[in-house]
Amino acid sequence: MLNVGVPFFFYKMTNLFEQNIIVQEADIDQANHVNNVVYLRWVQDVSEGHWLAKATPEMLKTYYWVAIRHEIDYKNSGFLGDELLLKTYLKEYGGVRSKRVVEIIRKSDNKLLVQSLTTWILMSSLNNKPARIPDEMIELYPL
Repeated sequence: MLNVGVPFFFYKMTNLFEQNIIVQEADIDQANHVNNVVYLRWVQDVSEGHWLAKATPEMLKTYYWVAIRHEIDYKNSGFLGDELLLKTYLKEYGGVRSKRVVEIIRKSDNKLLVQSLTTWILMSSLNNKPARIPDEMIELYPL
């Protein structure tokens, strides 16, 4: 089980990002539930959505994020037509790295389907090398 620390309700609302999705046929595997690779895509999608929603145009032009580690616990299965809530927040950051938690919850019964912890590296678009996380970026995602 992942040790992600503090539950969502303790995090500042300004650091929490949510996205709703409905499971589509293309998301289903031969076992008739959401494929594990699809959950990973959703983890990346909601993380990117949070970045795009908060970052300034200058930040988007100057930086991008690269995932270097994913830890995923698969708790319950998702099925065709399920309405899911994807929640994410930054757990910690320092230097060039950040750690982001994502939870995927089925809305009909509030069951946790997936919990993940991903380590990201901030990259400079100018030279494609790791970049120290600037203070103005940290201010957008208070812990």
